[in-house]
Amino acid sequence: MLTTDSMSLLWLTYLGLSLVVLLSGYLALSFLPRMLRLPITWAVAGILWIPTRFRLPLVEEGEFYIGLAPAVVVASVAFLERNASTLLSSGLLVAAGAGLGVALGLLQWWWFRSGSEPEGREDDNNARRDGRNGEGPREPRERREPLIG
Repeated sequence: MLTTDSMSLLWLTYLGLSLVVLLSGYLALSFLPRMLRLPITWAVAGILWIPTRFRLPLVEEGEFYIGLAPAVVVASVAFLERNASTLLSSGLLVAAGAGLGVALGLLQWWWFRSGSEPEGREDDNNARRDGRNGEGPREPRERREPLIG
């Protein structure tokens, strides 16, 4: 069924390629801090994954093909055809997908940030291990050699 139905195969191919694009984009943005990297990646994901309906005229008069496609593709075709009404509706969906992606990216950043910085835990404090207890730098001790036997 999956290989015989061309539309489901097309959508799965699109999903796989978009995941490759998102992963490579996330890795390419590794020079940015996570606070910027996650919202940008999720904004691109929102742009790529928001679907919308479209309508194409067929060769016969008065007949149309109605289907489902990514909103960014429909907006691009509408821009090239100078179809303002379709461009407006699909462009708004693209903008909504980008906004939703940015919000999801910021939420994910906040969730990872609060989980990686535990508050009030003293066993993560290196000052106690170093023997400083919040004081300035201590005097260097003389190195002790291990004894055998």
